[in-house]
Order: sequence, then C-alpha cells, then structure tokens
Amino acid sequence: MQETPERKVIPATAAQTSPENPWPLAMLSQKLKAHIETAPPAWVEGQIIELNKRANVNYLTIRDIDAEVSLSVTVWGSVLSQLAMPLERGARVVAQLKPDFWLKTGRLSMQGRDIRPVGLGDLLARIEQLRQALAAEGLFDPRRKKKLPLLPHRVGLITGRNSDAMKDVLRNAALRWPAVEFEVREVAVQGVTAVAAVIGALRELDADPVVDVIVIARGGGSMEDLLPFSHESLVRAVSDAETPVVSAIGHEADRPLLDDVADLRASTPTDAAKRIVPDVLEELRRVDQARDQLNRRINQLLEREGDRLTQLRSRPALSRPETMLTARADDVARLGGRALTAVRGQVGRHADQLRHLRAQVRALSPQKTLDRGYAVVQLKDRSIVRDPAQAPDGTPLKIRVAGGDFAAAATAN
Repeated sequence: MQETPERKVIPATAAQTSPENPWPLAMLSQKLKAHIETAPPAWVEGQIIELNKRANVNYLTIRDIDAEVSLSVTVWGSVLSQLAMPLERGARVVAQLKPDFWLKTGRLSMQGRDIRPVGLGDLLARIEQLRQALAAEGLFDPRRKKKLPLLPHRVGLITGRNSDAMKDVLRNAALRWPAVEFEVREVAVQGVTAVAAVIGALRELDADPVVDVIVIARGGGSMEDLLPFSHESLVRAVSDAETPVVSAIGHEADRPLLDDVADLRASTPTDAAKRIVPDVLEELRRVDQARDQLNRRINQLLEREGDRLTQLRSRPALSRPETMLTARADDVARLGGRALTAVRGQVGRHADQLRHLRAQVRALSPQKTLDRGYAVVQLKDRSIVRDPAQAPDGTPLKIRVAGGDFAAAATAN
C-alpha cells in the first residue's frame, strides 16, 4: 500500500516562518494588502512638483514643505474636476491620501481621494497666528533688539546664489564704505531646503567672532516664495543669535516674520546696505564740520582770553605799576613817621617818669639825709649807734657826714 505524503502546515504569522517552512509570496502580498487597507486615509500638506495627466488619471508628485520627502499620488480626473481652478506645478495643497497595494506587482501607491489648494488667505492666517504666538512669548520685544555697530569689521551676508540681492548689498555697501569686508554665504532662499540652509549659514556666521553684523537678504517674489522666512525654526534661530541680524527680504510691502524678530528691518537689500555701514562722504563731511566747529571754538576762546588780557593790561596796576609802589611808599613813610612820633612820645614820657623816680629815690637816700646836716655814728665794728648807752665814755667812734667820715671818741656829758 502506497503512503500519502504529509500535508505542510502554513505558518499563521510571519514570525513563525522559517527556511524549511516559508510563506508563499502571494500570501505575503495578501497580508500586506490587508494590513495596508486597514490604514485610514490621512490629510497631508505639500507642494506639487510634478503633474501629468493621462486620460482620466492624474499622476502627481507631492513634496513636503520643509523636508526632502516626496510621494507619488494618483488622482482620478473626477476629483480634480471639482476644483474651481486647475492645479499647477508649485501649488501648495492639502490632500487626503489612502495607501493602496497592488498584489500582482507588489507596488505601493497613494490614492488621492480629495485635494484642495491652500489659498493665500489660509497661508496669511497661519502666519498671523504664528506671529501672535511668538509675540506672546516675547520674541519680538523691542528690548531684545541689539544695536548695530557704527562701523562693522566684517559683515556676514546670507543670500541666494549669484542673486541680485547679493549684488545690491555688496555694490551699495562698497559705494558707501569702500573698505567694508563681507563674509558671504550663498544658500537656497526658497524651496524645501531654504530654512535649513539659512539656519546653518546663520549659526556659522554667528559663531565667527570677526563678524559684527549678519544680513539675510532676498529679492522680491511671491508670498509662497517668501514662506521660508516666516518659518518658526528660522525665527527662533534669529532670536537666539548673539550677533545683530538685519532682515532684508523682498520689498517694502513684504512682511515675513523674520522682519519682526530681526534686530533691524530693511525694506530692501539696497536699504540694508545703507543701514549697515556709514556713508564715507557723509562721515568726511561731518569730520570737516566738526573740525570747523572746533576751530571756531578755539578762535572764540583765544579772542575771549585776548580781550581779558587786554583788559587786565589796561588796569593801572599793570599799565603803571609804579603808582602802586608810590602809594605804598607814601603809606610806609606816613606809618614810619607815626611810629617814630609814637616812639618818641613814649620815650619822653618814660624819661620824665624816670627823672621823677630818680628824684624820689635820691630824696629817700641816706646821702640826702647827710647832706641836710645829719651824721651817722658807728662803732668800731661799723654798727650804728642808736642809743647813748652803746657808747660809754672813751668809746672810739666813726662819724660819717655828707662830706666824708672821721674818728672820734665818746665823752661823758
């Protein structure tokens, strides 16, 4: 009896497959299709970069706004026929996409179930909403604005490759100040790479200690072309920069968010060149004015001081200095005479007092008494006899009279 071969059991999940027990390829495709079909449709935003129509089917390529990512999308003609205006390349749209998997080829495609252009009003509303949110954070506060240097050593310039904006800034700045130096970074200023490119150049220039001011310049364009300069990432990068930043985007009427966060907004790239460096002719004129004003002040000072010297020299003390000496000599002579008179008067008065005192002294002196006839009797020991008992009979005596002295002896009465 012939044996019947055993029937293989197909694994229920991919994790259970093995080299000995694989899945049939069709089974993998079926499971992928079943899994993908469970994914709900999603609304996405992007920019149309390719648009091809074949019969009643439209093949689009939609690219992300901020990244180098794109998807191919198939849209039936009935969907596009509902639009008021036909789609064009470069248009910004939101589309409802549903992934679809083809079993036979294993190809994943995106089916566009609905598509709507993003109008100018929608973009402006989004920018205004972001403007209000960033303003509430204080990113646009005037107190955060940094002052531009009077004469920068080197100017950083971020602009498009070989753009008119770059030429305008370089030419007009050189006309105003021929010695100005630039550090130029040529980057994409529109498209999906613009934001990252401008931020990279900004950070590179901000880290350079020689760069004193940074100019971000771009010529005019549509509002869609200028959208990178209203991107939140770029606005925050400018707010974080240590170096002063000048925004020179588009024309006077264009107002990207970069204008609000920059330390200085220039209406055009040409205006930016005029704002970052002084005009050498104007500065030379100011130097001449300052020199003339200084000369006038010095001349006025010299004239005032000359007049003061003339007035001082015209005073009698300087024009005829001998008068001052003569007056002082007269004063000295007068005061000398007064002093001599005073001294003589004092000397006369004191001489009279001296004669009076001398007369008093003489009147009271022993000699004066002797002159009046009195005599002084002394013993041998020169003691004065004041009582007769001191000189008994025969006592030798010395008698002093006005004219001299002589010897005598005491006798009894």
